[in-house]
Amino acid sequence: MPLLYPDGDAWLKAPRKRLALFGMSGLGKTHISNMLRGQGDWFHYSVDYRIGTRYMGEHIVDNFKAHALKDPFLAELLRSDSIYIASNISFDNLSPLSTYLGKPGDPKKGGLPIEEYQHRQGLHHHAEREALLDSKHFMDRAERLYGYPNFVNDTSGSICEVVDPDDPGDAVLQSLSCNHLMVWIEGDDAHRQELIRRFDKSPKPMCYQPEFLSECWGTYLKETGKAPHKVDPDEFVRWTFARALAHRAPRYRAMAENWGIRIHSDHISAADTPDRLNQLIADTLGNQR
Repeated sequence: MPLLYPDGDAWLKAPRKRLALFGMSGLGKTHISNMLRGQGDWFHYSVDYRIGTRYMGEHIVDNFKAHALKDPFLAELLRSDSIYIASNISFDNLSPLSTYLGKPGDPKKGGLPIEEYQHRQGLHHHAEREALLDSKHFMDRAERLYGYPNFVNDTSGSICEVVDPDDPGDAVLQSLSCNHLMVWIEGDDAHRQELIRRFDKSPKPMCYQPEFLSECWGTYLKETGKAPHKVDPDEFVRWTFARALAHRAPRYRAMAENWGIRIHSDHISAADTPDRLNQLIADTLGNQR
C-alpha cells in the first residue's frame, strides 16, 4: 500500500505528522508516545486506554462488583448505593483491563472457565478493532479542539491479532495506513528473551487470536494431562507466552512490509527528542522505500 508520507522529505516538511506505532509490548511504543506528548505538540492516543474506557469499561466495573458482592459487608453497601466502584484506568495503569481479561484455569487460583475466557477475549477483539478505527476521529478532534497538529497512535501489542496484514481489504489497516505512517518497532532475539524473562517473573493476561488460543489450550491439556478446571492459570500463560511471541512476529513483519516501515527498537530508544525521532523516521523512509 502507498504510504501517507512517500519519502523522508515529505515527512520532515509535513505540517501535520501522523504516526502509528506497533510491535511487541515493552519495546518503547508508550515511552516514545509519552516523549512526544511531553516535549512536542503531539496528541497521544492510547488504544489500550480507549478499549478500557469506551468499550470495556462497563464490563470491567461489573467484574469488580461481582467480586465485591461475594462479601456480605460490601454487598449490602452496594445494594443500598452507599458506595460505588469505579475503574481507575490510566495510560500508565492498564491493570483494570488486564484483570478483566484474566487467565483460564483453576478457579481456586483465580482462573476462568475457558468458555468465559474466550468470551472475554472476543469482547476485547471487537473493542480493539473499534478503538483502532476511532483514532481518525480523535486525530480530527485533537486538532480542532486542542490545536495539536501532530498525532501519535500508541497501539496495543495485540494489534496483529485483530487484523489480517496480508489482506489489502482489511478495514482497520486501510483506515490506519490512510491516516498514519505505520511504524513497526522491531525487536530481536535478545529483546524477546528479556520479555520472556520478565513475563515468567510476572505473568499477565494477554489477548490472543481465537484460533491460536484454541490450539494452545488443546495442546497444553494434551501435554500435561490436566483437566481444564485444574490448569494453573499462571503456568498456562507462561507456557503460551513464547509461542505467542513467535506467532506474532511474522504478522508484525507483514504489517510493516505491506502497510508501513520498520525501525529497530535500539534506534527508537536513542531517539529521545521529537527532532531526533523525526530525522530517524525520515532516514528510514529514504532507506526502505
